[in-house]
Amino acid sequence: MPTYTCTTAEGRLTAEQKAAVAAAVTAAHAEITGAPPYFAQVMFNTVADGDHFMGGKPLGHDSIFVYGRIRAGRATVDRKALMKRLVADVAAAAGADTFSVWVYLLELPPAAMAEFGHILPEAGDEPIWAAALPDADRDRMNAI
Repeated sequence: MPTYTCTTAEGRLTAEQKAAVAAAVTAAHAEITGAPPYFAQVMFNTVADGDHFMGGKPLGHDSIFVYGRIRAGRATVDRKALMKRLVADVAAAAGADTFSVWVYLLELPPAAMAEFGHILPEAGDEPIWAAALPDADRDRMNAI
């Protein structure tokens, strides 16, 4: 359900750091929202030198931009806790200062999202939704 895209300068993250960032994002999302970890997707994009500007000037400092698309319906306190945790955990996993981590969350209505071939449930209704899935789909998701 959540899809997080992490964008950094080319060569900024090693394969090990990417794996650590992905694990941190997945754990934070699952623990704070209660959504199963198998829903979390983390993808990485890179920006070539000279292709990232801030204030009209080429970026002059380390930057890790985390853009999460999540289901709407979470309490403000949970979204804030998620953002704070993402900043801290991504910084730690990437060996970065928290000043370098930007997190944006975009909330989408569940009825506007389909994953694993099924329209998503409202936040908190994952157990009911999963129980209603065909056995084969549920087994494949639980194996992730």
